Amino acid sequence: MRPIILARAGLALTLSANGIAMLAAPERWYLAVPGVLFTGPLNLHFVRDIGCAYLVAGLAFAWLARRANAWPAALAGSLFLALHAGVHLVETACGVSAPSGLLRDLPGVFLLPVLALWLAREARASLIDKENSNARMVHPPHGAAPARHL
Repeated sequence: MRPIILARAGLALTLSANGIAMLAAPERWYLAVPGVLFTGPLNLHFVRDIGCAYLVAGLAFAWLARRANAWPAALAGSLFLALHAGVHLVETACGVSAPSGLLRDLPGVFLLPVLALWLAREARASLIDKENSNARMVHPPHGAAPARHL
């Protein structure tokens, strides 16, 4: 299996597992994830709402792992992750969260959207390259000899 497919599938698994944990066991999730305790008291409904967003993002990347033309769905999931990271940055800038939390959040909050956006963009670029390659086969450049069919 190609490494890019494995990266898409790995991200799908990571996001989906987080979403399922948030939906199925919000109390355990709240206690297990570093830093969450500092965001305020547990709100089961809110944790499950966000779990839905993570699960949808994970399913989008599962689809992308199977079909590159699912890049718009993966982009939407990536945007959720990027906006989530933005909330963390704004809350730190406004003094709501301590700056020390940024380092703790680096892998799960800040690097995941970077990876997700890159994977969605790469899928789109691969489709464009494929379309351009197919177009060159059907319509050779001006002055090029047409393909010979035997």
